[in-house]
Amino acid sequence: MWCIPKLNDEFRERMEDLLDLYAEPYDPQRPVICLDEKSKQLLGDSRPSLPAGPGKTAVQDYEYVRKGTRNIFVAVEPKGGKRVTEVTGRRTKGDYALFVERVLETYPDAEVVRLVQDNLNTHGIHSLVETFGVRKAKRLWKRVETHPTPKHASWLNMAEIEIGILGKQCLGRRIASAKELSREVQAYTDRRNEERGAITWRFSRERAREVFPALYPVRTL
Repeated sequence: MWCIPKLNDEFRERMEDLLDLYAEPYDPQRPVICLDEKSKQLLGDSRPSLPAGPGKTAVQDYEYVRKGTRNIFVAVEPKGGKRVTEVTGRRTKGDYALFVERVLETYPDAEVVRLVQDNLNTHGIHSLVETFGVRKAKRLWKRVETHPTPKHASWLNMAEIEIGILGKQCLGRRIASAKELSREVQAYTDRRNEERGAITWRFSRERAREVFPALYPVRTL
């Protein structure tokens, strides 16, 4: 189901802020990190599967057993080719705060982390305050510069691209336990980081004018 955004000044300003951010040259002291979450349903086999053998393909029964869901945090640095992931039981304020702390620990030498994220109600310093207390929250958040996506426009967050790759390469099969999911996601993360898989962003201000002409009315004298 698609959510149609309101094409107003707020949408244009936030979109242009992100497009300008993505167009900047790579700066390791001020890395651009895109953060998002994905839910994964755990599914087990209702009957034992038959493994592959000589001349035979693996066979898996179409019926499955639901074993709950897990949340996957994904933070990707598109130009640096680095990502941080975490499998959690939920996506509460505390889960978000702990993940942000981990991201910051991954970039100890960066002056500030420019964080692109959506408008989920857990995404903010209040989650860190509730989790760590005011003093630590302020110390951590001092190194964060937030860049929110426009409402109903998560496609402007490059973490969506990384999540799509994660889904195709890692999650497109039954995974029965949180332990297995964590192992698979970490293996994917390690491999992608070793490859330094970067993301090339091509949507620009010029392209935005073509796609959203209502945001750029022609001015007449």
